[in-house]
Amino acid sequence: MRKLVYYIASTLDGFIAGPDGSDPTGPGGFWPIPEDYLAHIIAEYPETLPAPARAALSVTGESKRFDTVIEGRRTYEIGLKADITDAYPHLRHLVVTRTLSESPDPAVELVPGDPVAKVRELKGETGGTAGDGGAAGGPKDIWLIGGGELAGALYGEIDELIIKLSPLTAGNGIPLFSPGAAFDPRRWELTDHTVLKSGAAFLTYARATGA
Repeated sequence: MRKLVYYIASTLDGFIAGPDGSDPTGPGGFWPIPEDYLAHIIAEYPETLPAPARAALSVTGESKRFDTVIEGRRTYEIGLKADITDAYPHLRHLVVTRTLSESPDPAVELVPGDPVAKVRELKGETGGTAGDGGAAGGPKDIWLIGGGELAGALYGEIDELIIKLSPLTAGNGIPLFSPGAAFDPRRWELTDHTVLKSGAAFLTYARATGA
């Protein structure tokens, strides 16, 4: 069964964005992107780069890990404000929303109902999906991009965490999981790690057995 993977950048103090929720790596953002950090993403997670970045960096390789991306409406709107209606046309793209009634892009699927039910449906898929994951190797994993509110709603469905830990503190902002998430302590096992010279670390955790 395919897994739901929360692949997300975090500060040392556990924030994924500033208090206003805007893109911290965009113009005027506070989150620097070191060269070795970007190079590692291109090498290991090329499909997680948005289409404009892939074009600028001449990234054309197929998806290695994910063929589906799911995000919340606020995260999706970061792209919309930049006139990008589908930042991930190379993936099946779903947006969980209670307010959008019509998708701004025909390739972007709106999820107006329970995100837990939708994720369970996605996990159970056995055929190929849209994007370059293709049917030949079967479906790849599902990338939960954020934000914190959706991650909180899907907390119990997350099978793996890939934290891109930045040597940065924010003091305040949008946390990994929204304060509305249920109190439900879980154990995680470190299965992989890469520490870069710039100080960033890619930490992969699998949900511990029975957790």
